[in-house]
Amino acid sequence: MDRDIRTIGLIGYGEVARILAEDLRARKIAIFAHDIKQAGPSKAELAEHAARFGVELVADHAALAARSDLIISAVTASQSVSAARAAVPGIGAGTWFLDFNSASPKAKIETAELVNGVGGRFVEGAVMTSVPPTRIQVPLLLGGPDAAALEPRLNALGFAATVASDQLGVASATKMCRSVMIKGLEAMVIESFTAARAYGVEDQVIASLVETFPGMEWEKLGSYFFQRVIQHGRRRAEEMRESARTVSEMGLAPLSAAGTAERQAQMADLADQGLFGQRGTPGFAKSCDWRTEADRIIAMLKDQAQ
Repeated sequence: MDRDIRTIGLIGYGEVARILAEDLRARKIAIFAHDIKQAGPSKAELAEHAARFGVELVADHAALAARSDLIISAVTASQSVSAARAAVPGIGAGTWFLDFNSASPKAKIETAELVNGVGGRFVEGAVMTSVPPTRIQVPLLLGGPDAAALEPRLNALGFAATVASDQLGVASATKMCRSVMIKGLEAMVIESFTAARAYGVEDQVIASLVETFPGMEWEKLGSYFFQRVIQHGRRRAEEMRESARTVSEMGLAPLSAAGTAERQAQMADLADQGLFGQRGTPGFAKSCDWRTEADRIIAMLKDQAQ
């Protein structure tokens, strides 16, 4: 059954889901959302954004599913399967379920079994770059038997979706293997640049990188990587654990992916401890010079060594 998309439910109402909500509401699509943080300290923030853009917050996953023609799951990787499981009681026959999460192929397949088992139509989605710059037009790979049927419907709503495969796991494997490189580069830059700054050789290191990779703007990349990891290190760490799981499932020890997850998690811990300022304030994770944040780490390490 090809179900038209008149209402969309967002499971998770973080940065990605809010961007999608804003762009979809601009097209007059009815949007429902549920986030487990609705019951926590972020309740007022979520409610304010929802009210500003005309998004209706609902009480739970199942209630959201029951009112949605298309469900988009945009939660942290560790919550991917459990969020789908919570939505299952409300999923009706023919309801589309787009899994936007950075999860391993195995997790996507497990989620598909839950959704399809109650008559839903599961499609895996792999977001192939950072969402904020391109918003709803972020390159999106689709996978699974129902991917080809959902693709034109998504693109009519403003998405930039393409079908990667009718097999589940191909799109997510593409995303996970890419993340080993991209998120790994973030972690390596933070480690390399911070250590270079501590030894007073950052200018020499960056000059050498520019000479070796002349097409890359290392100063700008350094600042951007610090900003994004400080802001989203927790989510990135979970994604990298899924990447490590993906690598491990094919038999290779995920040494790089696992190490990247640890570095991303460490930066998230430091951010939660207030090392880079207070979350939610205008200047948080906005420094245009990576040295500002590296100096904070170096000062912390010196204090700990005393």
